[in-house]
Amino acid sequence: MDAPVYTRPAISLIARELGPHSADLYIGGSDGARDLDLLKRHGISIVVNCAINLDINLVREEEVSINDDLCASGYAAVRYYKLGMIDGDGSPDTMMLGAYYILDGALRQTMPKRATYPFADGGNILVNCRGGRSRSVSLVALFLHKQQPHLFPTLDAAVAHIREHRELRPDEWFETPKPMLYEAARRASAWIDLVEASRLEVKADV
Repeated sequence: MDAPVYTRPAISLIARELGPHSADLYIGGSDGARDLDLLKRHGISIVVNCAINLDINLVREEEVSINDDLCASGYAAVRYYKLGMIDGDGSPDTMMLGAYYILDGALRQTMPKRATYPFADGGNILVNCRGGRSRSVSLVALFLHKQQPHLFPTLDAAVAHIREHRELRPDEWFETPKPMLYEAARRASAWIDLVEASRLEVKADV
């Protein structure tokens, strides 16, 4: 059974003032992630693409190669992170754990003050997949649950919040997010607790 296709915003505001730079967090699909004017209007300078089957060329200042067989490379207008998860079965659960720490790192990075890093610290962040309905929902729900447990004491509470703010309708909830991604987020949540406890132990021993 396929859920009806609904019209919803290209990007949706999910949470405010996260991380050391007080970034607002958005979820969107491919149309939102590739609309540089839209990203600029919302102060989004970081894009985290969850999808393996969605590539977006955000390069504007290209490094021209004398070899025409090489793809264009250079700096994007935003800081761009590509995760490559599958929207369904196929991704190891550890990819969700890695995705969590990449998202956390994207929010916390401090840019070197060198010409080869033409990015400012901070800025709002967009997490996207193809439709902004499943992969990105799973990851952001995990992130909100672990980063703001006082607001989202369970993963279910975080998903419910995202469903409302992303305008995901009840008759599509069976796949927003898909069950295997939901379960991957649950397992990643338990692993994060172990990782963070280990980090505290290491600090205490230093």
